[in-house]
Amino acid sequence: MSAVDARALEGIYAGGDDPWDFRTSAYEQRKFEATAAALPRTRYRSGLEVGCGNGELARHLAPRCDRYAGLDAVDSALEAARRAVPGAAFHRGFLPCELPDGDHDLVVLSEVLYFLDAGGIDALAAQIDRRWPAADVVCVTWRGPSGNPLEGEAALALFLAAVEGRTAATARLERGFRIDVLSPCAADGWRAAG
Repeated sequence: MSAVDARALEGIYAGGDDPWDFRTSAYEQRKFEATAAALPRTRYRSGLEVGCGNGELARHLAPRCDRYAGLDAVDSALEAARRAVPGAAFHRGFLPCELPDGDHDLVVLSEVLYFLDAGGIDALAAQIDRRWPAADVVCVTWRGPSGNPLEGEAALALFLAAVEGRTAATARLERGFRIDVLSPCAADGWRAAG
């Protein structure tokens, strides 16, 4: 279900808790700001970031949420996330797994789908649909080579095909990344008010 084993994920963080230079990269900061700008609602009751890494995206999103939770498989990343956003709750989990409980009306999947295989993506989509049908789901996708069996946009296409009851729109498309927002549909097919 996961296309990458846990040791490979631990290895990414072996040299430090910021392996992609999230804290200092102008590109990463621009992407984080674009993700925050793409959120359809001004405020959320509860945000959940799946694959939260070291919490640098959480710094941009948590202030928009009454509660914020993150999930990641790597302990050192979680320790960094807890330092970055002390008021949030960060949990350890290796996808596909049961996601942290909460009344989440925002679910963020930032550059995490390509770590899964098709079965894992289906399971993740089904769990989000079942547990949080009224949540906005924001997918941030790296458009370059990932080194994983599924590249970013192929993984995103599988996720978009698997989710139900949401309308999808691309909020931002750049050479390096894209941001897609999936909003819940009302029974008549119109987007639910947020």
